[in-house]
Amino acid sequence: MEFFDPSNPDDDNPFSDMSFLNEIIKSFSQQGGQSAKQIAMAIASGGTSEPNVDPVERIEFENLLRVAELHVNRVTGLPPSRSGSLTVEPVTKAGWATLSIEALKPLLTGLASIGTNNVEELEGVPSEINEMMALLAPMMAEMTTGTMVGHLAGRCLGTYDLPIPREGDRILLIAPNIDSFGKDWSIPKEDLKLWICLHEVTLHTILGIPHVRKNLSGLLTRHAESFGKDPSIIQDRFGDIEIGEGLEGLESLQNIVTPEMVIGAVRSPEQEALLPFLEALVAIIIGFVDFTMDQIGNNLISSYSMMTEALRRRRVETGEAERFVEKILGLNLTQEQVDRGKSFIDGIVERSGSEGLDRLWLNEENLPTPSEVDAPGLWLARLDLKIED
Repeated sequence: MEFFDPSNPDDDNPFSDMSFLNEIIKSFSQQGGQSAKQIAMAIASGGTSEPNVDPVERIEFENLLRVAELHVNRVTGLPPSRSGSLTVEPVTKAGWATLSIEALKPLLTGLASIGTNNVEELEGVPSEINEMMALLAPMMAEMTTGTMVGHLAGRCLGTYDLPIPREGDRILLIAPNIDSFGKDWSIPKEDLKLWICLHEVTLHTILGIPHVRKNLSGLLTRHAESFGKDPSIIQDRFGDIEIGEGLEGLESLQNIVTPEMVIGAVRSPEQEALLPFLEALVAIIIGFVDFTMDQIGNNLISSYSMMTEALRRRRVETGEAERFVEKILGLNLTQEQVDRGKSFIDGIVERSGSEGLDRLWLNEENLPTPSEVDAPGLWLARLDLKIED
């Protein structure tokens, strides 16, 4: 059974093909269904077998990782490794999906319950729909998570395309995606690999700071746990489905369960209240990483400027499927947010030099508030007052 159309890997909508629902029910009832990991691997690989990563490429990445570690530590004064031994592992798309599913699954499972929370309480909805949604609940949980991670694996270059903290000291790089990007932009292969290593190590370093990791993980987790529990939107949409004998109404379901409907159904007041804090923290992390990269890369990589323009444009010019995942996770990696983080970092450097950035990650109290991100002078003034007290 297929959960997707591997002949159309460029489909931007992760839920565009919902015609498989009848087969899903049969498969899950007869075979126990497919896990999120299996679905993610299938979507990531496009349903084909991927060649293994060349061991020589692994050695090349390991050497470049050591270079990146030294430079990031020199510029930031922060230890890149949490345990003393940072490692890099170039993998296939399916390999990245397999190794990333457990880290991302807790942040995506809230979405999987859309329309299934308290389905027995959906008044005015045909009983067949309530029964169908109760049956689909565990299937949708696996499908949704697997689909999201699979689409990410098809686009991401490394562990931190999305700034989500990971456990341990292992950095995953998706070798075929890096190769494809380099060929598309005619970028020298070693320059691109070093750029990617610098980016991943810098983000790993910042997200490894205990209070930064705790705050960002906490905000992401709370966002994932705060999906709307009011089923009225689902009720309104499902109320229009005409049920025939058995599960013939599934055909009309594919026209109702869309990303837009899901977003509208799950957005909650709790999430809206969290977003300013989540977006502010992500903005300054991205701004600091970009500033650090510029400090290192301009002197280290001959094609740095050209590569940086291409890679940063790629970050904000993402497809609808990836943008949908960002919204579900509570991330907002738009150009506006990138510019916001850059303005904050630039404002600090203009007022207090690059040394002023050392105060940014010193302790939890020094993390700027959302209003301070838009006014770095206020942040510096608050820290100065704290010192005087």
